[in-house]
Amino acid sequence: MIQVGSYLNVIDNSGAKSVICIKVISGYKRRYANVGDIIVISIKSLRSQRRSFSKTKKGEVHRAVVIRTKLLKPVNNFDKLGFFENSAVLLSKQNKLLGTRVFGVVPNKLRFSKFLKIASLSSGLVS
Repeated sequence: MIQVGSYLNVIDNSGAKSVICIKVISGYKRRYANVGDIIVISIKSLRSQRRSFSKTKKGEVHRAVVIRTKLLKPVNNFDKLGFFENSAVLLSKQNKLLGTRVFGVVPNKLRFSKFLKIASLSSGLVS
């Protein structure tokens, strides 16, 4: 679960390396975001080799889709899929992808959402 103040890694080639969650979108007083939810983020650091021609700058505010969430305790439920890190993909104001590639695997849940392009750009799917 992602909440305000959570740090996330960026897994696309937009140029950002780590971001922090500012707001969870959709819902009245919604506190947590899960896989596939949209959040508002602020960029904290950039990738070193992409600084000169990056699409983003440090301190900018963007939207992002939560791709992976860290599972804190083991669960025997097959619906919960846990990763080792919290990750996101950056979006523009019109909810289009900023990057052109997505690194690593993404959950199968994204195939059945409005972010099918993220699933098609990734290297694989995990159910």
